[in-house]
Order: sequence, then structure tokens, then C-alpha cells
Amino acid sequence: MPLIIILVECGIELIPKEIRNHSAVRKNFSTQLYSSQLLDTALHHTAMRNLKNPEKRGRPDIAHLCLLNALGSPLNKSGKLKLYIHTINNKIYRFNPEIKIARNYNRFKGLMAKILIDGDVNLNGIPLISEFKGELQEIIDKFKSPRIFLFSSRGKLIQNYKELFGDEESEEIVAIIGGFQKSEFSDYIKHLSKNIISISKYSLDAWVVISKIINFYELSYSVI
Repeated sequence: MPLIIILVECGIELIPKEIRNHSAVRKNFSTQLYSSQLLDTALHHTAMRNLKNPEKRGRPDIAHLCLLNALGSPLNKSGKLKLYIHTINNKIYRFNPEIKIARNYNRFKGLMAKILIDGDVNLNGIPLISEFKGELQEIIDKFKSPRIFLFSSRGKLIQNYKELFGDEESEEIVAIIGGFQKSEFSDYIKHLSKNIISISKYSLDAWVVISKIINFYELSYSVI
């Protein structure tokens, strides 16, 4: 069975209308340039001070690094990974395992802004990034009796990867990882599962967590 990874509450969104007239935004904003239309705390920090949940917003770089790690893994290349991202504004996107995500950060920002503005990304009629028009629970409900884990530094610390993944690849596993800089899962996310797991005694960045989880899965099921 594939590993299903959902990167949740990612700080990927278009610049909100209420701050588009701020000098920090107007300095770089252009309707002709997709990448300039994505909220980015590195550029818009002063404009974001009055936004709700600023600690979870304006961090497309986190999703970028997570996607590069996940899509470049042996697990993905073997066809045993299903990957979704969920944004802070509750948009959900499925990534085709064949997609080549741009290594360049600005090009990635442009891609994500284009998706938010224009919709799905296709190549020769094949969807590379497609929007899932529904709720996270509906994704989970598509799978038959999955084991669902929320990964958090506040969760139960596991000592061995086999505590997560057994020796037999017999059931579907959903791994939910926060795609934000700090703070904690919203109540909606917490209600998706009571299995809250920590994989280190240290607080880890999301792209490290996603790499370790994939590596644990690869070790469990001999994907090399």
C-alpha cells in the first residue's frame, strides 16, 4: 500500500487584499508576475503584522523544501507515495508523482500563485497538480480503514520506526505533517486523529520530518 502524506496548513496564499496597498507589498507586486503575488514573510513581514495567524502564513518555502524531499525520494519514484498539500485557506492539492518541482524558489512561488489564480496544472492533458474540491476528512474517507498519524513534537515519542510501520505492507497509512513555521495544529486538524506521534526528542523542521517519515517507511518495506 502507498504512504499517504498530507502537509497541512501550509502558508501558501495570494497576498490578501487588505494589505496590498502596504508599501512592503507595492514594492514588489505586479499583476504580470505570478511569483510577486504570493504572500511571503521574507518580503511582506511588516505588512503581515495585523493579519490573523501570521505565524502560519507567508511561508511557501516550507512547502517547497518538503515537496523537493518527498518527490525526490525512492518511495515516490517507486510509485508508493501519495502526496497532498493543504493550505491555510483550506485549499487542497494532489501532486502527480511524475511532476518535477522547480528547484528555484521564485519559480516555485510563481507555480503556486498560478495554481491559486488559474487552477490545475496539466501537461499534454495529464494533471500534474490538481485541486481536490472537498475537505481533508473526505480524502481520508477514500481509504479503507487507514491508520492516521499526526506528527508533532508534543506527541508520544516513538523509539523505533517499526512502532509506526510493521513488517507487512498490508494497510494504508496517512501521515499528517504541519507545513507551518510554528504554532500548533488547529482543532479541525487535531480531530482527524488521536494518534499524535513525535519522531525525535528535538523539535524538527517540517522538511526534516517528512524525510524521516519517508525513510522509516522505506526501511520498513525495503524500498531502495
